[in-house]
Amino acid sequence: MNDRQFRTAMGSFATGVTVITVEHNGDIHGMTANAFMSVSLDPKLVVISIREEATILNKIKESQNFTVNILAADQQELSMYFAGQIKEPREVVFDRLDGKPVLAGACAQVVCEVSTEHVEGDHILFIGKVTNIHLEDKEPLLYVNGKYHTLAGISTS
Repeated sequence: MNDRQFRTAMGSFATGVTVITVEHNGDIHGMTANAFMSVSLDPKLVVISIREEATILNKIKESQNFTVNILAADQQELSMYFAGQIKEPREVVFDRLDGKPVLAGACAQVVCEVSTEHVEGDHILFIGKVTNIHLEDKEPLLYVNGKYHTLAGISTS
């Protein structure tokens, strides 16, 4: 198999869209990611996967915390901005949860302390201990086969 086949196969798995945020030296940094999942209920743990070349990597390592913002269906532009697909500067509104930066209007905001990290391939897996959560009753933004989707029109019964 080649890299393109692998990426295509992995892209066929529908995921939610998150923006990982961290405050480092007084500046807020963010990165769009769909490599996120829950790990454990007791204790409450999640994992994020960050490519070794990502500029946010060392900021998470140094701050030892991060937030996961699970984007709502109306936040596609934020996803594109933090993925570097929109180059023009944008005014991004951040709220605070336990003093950590979170994206206003997200379906869920999950504050984490780094519990451990693992090097796997060309990524670092950060296991985060969840210290707080804020939820909004909103539809999530989805991503599959390289395109954004919403639940609109999909039966949930």
